[in-house]
Amino acid sequence: MTEKPSIDIEKIEKAVRMILEAVGENPDREGLHDTPARVARMYGELLAGMREEPQRHIKKVFTEKYNEIVLLKDIPFFSICEHHMMPFIGKANVAYLPNGKVLGVSKLASIVDSFAKRLQVQERLTSQIADFLMENLQPQGVAVVMEASHSCMTIRGIRKPGSEMITSALRGIFIRDPKSRSEVMTLMHRT
Repeated sequence: MTEKPSIDIEKIEKAVRMILEAVGENPDREGLHDTPARVARMYGELLAGMREEPQRHIKKVFTEKYNEIVLLKDIPFFSICEHHMMPFIGKANVAYLPNGKVLGVSKLASIVDSFAKRLQVQERLTSQIADFLMENLQPQGVAVVMEASHSCMTIRGIRKPGSEMITSALRGIFIRDPKSRSEVMTLMHRT
């Protein structure tokens, strides 16, 4: 695995200072004096997945003769929309049908975070999680459904609060077999 470069805190601080000046603020006033540094640290935290290899979450798998759906529902996530650099926040449902190997349940949530904490679009995020699990766990199938509210749409632009975007990515048996697809979707939407 290659080490990814660390975030350039100083460069972000300078950029934030310039934004404050461009909107007519005084970056040296008391309330804003430390804002550039706070924003730089925030971006380092929110975009930590850009410097992380998701493979680290799949190093340990367990041999298990389990041949039914494994589903982790309602995994909270947040990401940053690459178009406006505003957050989108939601929940992910991640399922797979094992093929002799299972993954620790917390690792599914960690994989979601690893891909979500990047500049993203929800469609790509959904596919990246599904593809990663198919390639690295080699299950019979993967299903990922993500629901999120996008602040770039709810508080600016068209301003439609309460709207949610839903994306799905189906792989393997969940594409080929209508009964399996129906079963996993039913499980994902049970309350």
